Order: sequence, then C-alpha cells, then structure tokens
Amino acid sequence: MTFPRPLVTVDVAMFTVLDDALQVLLVKRAADSNEPFPGKWALPGGFINTDEDASLLDCALRKLREKTGVVTPYLEQLGSWGGAQRDPRGWSATHCFYALIPAQAMQLRSGANAAEVAWFEVDAAMRKRLAFDHGELLEAAVARLRSKVEYTSLPAFLLEEPFTLPSLQHAYEVVLGRDIDKSAFRKRMLDGGFMEEAGMVAGSLGRPAMGYRLRDRSQAALFPRTFNAR
Repeated sequence: MTFPRPLVTVDVAMFTVLDDALQVLLVKRAADSNEPFPGKWALPGGFINTDEDASLLDCALRKLREKTGVVTPYLEQLGSWGGAQRDPRGWSATHCFYALIPAQAMQLRSGANAAEVAWFEVDAAMRKRLAFDHGELLEAAVARLRSKVEYTSLPAFLLEEPFTLPSLQHAYEVVLGRDIDKSAFRKRMLDGGFMEEAGMVAGSLGRPAMGYRLRDRSQAALFPRTFNAR
C-alpha cells in the first residue's frame, strides 16, 4: 500500500477512589528521551502493535500492563481523536478508553518509556499541561464517567469485594461530587439485581454489615432514572 498511514495509538484514563477523592493515573515521560514531550505527565498508552494486538482493547490492556503494572477489572472505550497537530511526529489518531480499579488492587510500577507512575486528584490533573492532547481526553473521560454514574452501577467497580452499601454510596458521592439521599440509594441498589449477598463483613464503624459482590463483572447495570441529590 502506497498511501500515507497515520500514527495510531491507544490511551487510557484510569480512575480510582483514594483518600476520599476521585483520582486518575498518570505516567511521566522520560526527561532524557528523544520522544515528544519529555518530562511531561500523560495518560498511559502507546502505539498499536499489529503482531500482538488483535483489537484496540488488547492494546489498551497491554499498555496498562507494560507502563503501570495494572490490570483493570473494568475498561470501556471512550472515543477517538485525530489530527495533524496532536503529535509532532506526524498525523496521528488515538482511541481512548477509561478504566476503573479499586485502590486496594493497585501495585504500580513504571515501565516502557514511563519514568514515573502516580495517582493525581482529577481536578489537579486537569489543571496540568499534559502531553499531546491528553488534557482534552481526560476532561472527556471525567465527563463521561460522571454522566454514566448517574444511571449505572459503575462505582461498584471502584471497590474491592465484598463491599458494603455505605462504602458503595461513598464511592458514588466521591465520583459525583455531591451527596445522595441514603434511603433512595439503598432501595435502588437492593432492587437493582446486579449484586448478591456475600456474608457479614466489618463496616466502616467496625460494626458488622452485609457485604455484597457483583453478579456480573463484565458490564454495569443500568437504572431507569438518575440519582437525586440529598
């Protein structure tokens, strides 16, 4: 084929709830590298390997393993960005995913061309001048996550199992940035049919509480309406 080919990459906005805040994983590009944006923070990602990656999802999972050592329980495609100006090496397109992971499941490590890997509160990360157009990608990922949390069970993927209803409500409130009515939340979760009892566990105040686990970890449950503020 003789026609010009664009650069094609996959990037991932990975979120967790840590220290009562929604946080995103960033990688710091090597300062002494010949690659673009040396020393800048960026979303983890990289080029598609046509010999190894059978799909965009395979590439996203591989890049997360290589650059951060993280394997995520939930990954969803966000969208695609492309243009002649987004990468100084040439016309490029990226396919962006967002991922959710429990804070307890993290064992971060740097790898590939990532000099450092760290979690940042989302608001602080969006104020940074990230490499490429990753600031735009991050804003889109945060907006999509907060929009879908209004009517799905997505925050459950931010928790280790078994989890309690109060811990699940706290995850919702951290992501949304507002309080939710407790009685309405409890009814919606218990009526949703997406989780099952997993026995008694220690609650947040040390008192026994019912623990729950997801029935299906391959997708989020959908609710018929959005949450009301407390």
